[in-house]
Amino acid sequence: MPDFTATPDWSTIPAPEDDGAAKHLVGTRLAPSPLLATDGRSIDLSTLAGQVVVYAFPRTGVPDKANPAGWDDIPGARGCTPQSCAFRDHHTELKALGVAAVFGLSTQDTAYQREAADRLHLPFPLLSDERLELTRAIGLPTFRVEGMELLKRFTLIIRDGTVEKVFYPVFPPDRNAGDVLEWFAHALSEGGSP
Repeated sequence: MPDFTATPDWSTIPAPEDDGAAKHLVGTRLAPSPLLATDGRSIDLSTLAGQVVVYAFPRTGVPDKANPAGWDDIPGARGCTPQSCAFRDHHTELKALGVAAVFGLSTQDTAYQREAADRLHLPFPLLSDERLELTRAIGLPTFRVEGMELLKRFTLIIRDGTVEKVFYPVFPPDRNAGDVLEWFAHALSEGGSP
């Protein structure tokens, strides 16, 4: 059986275009929205001090279960596992640059997310916005497929509860963590704090 979570050939996957759906987010103060985390905590991103990285992804796949019909044809849909693995692999470097916390975010329920967090050995929790409270409160970019409302792929840098930087669109997903790391390293080299 094929592994539906494997890294695809990105040249065969349609790249997302910037549709402007995230342009309003920089400078946005997060609404209080406690989110259930795969480590059992309730995390309210609006209350966290320091700089926090939140990468959003549509949905994690399961190795032996097919993705929704036409998944690879939806620009930006494929690649949640490679994106998560890249943040896992760069986690120590991000922390060394002063990142207070890293989280993954999707609209899947916590039990579903926990399978991926365990299988991928993520050193950070995934957050569930299953009820779309944070998504609706600040207008996060979404799309619909097979009756599911899913987050488009983006990454937020949040400082003390306010969005400081947005990476959108994100493609290919496995390079996202490296781009975030580069942004933090550049900020430090410019003499500022990340």
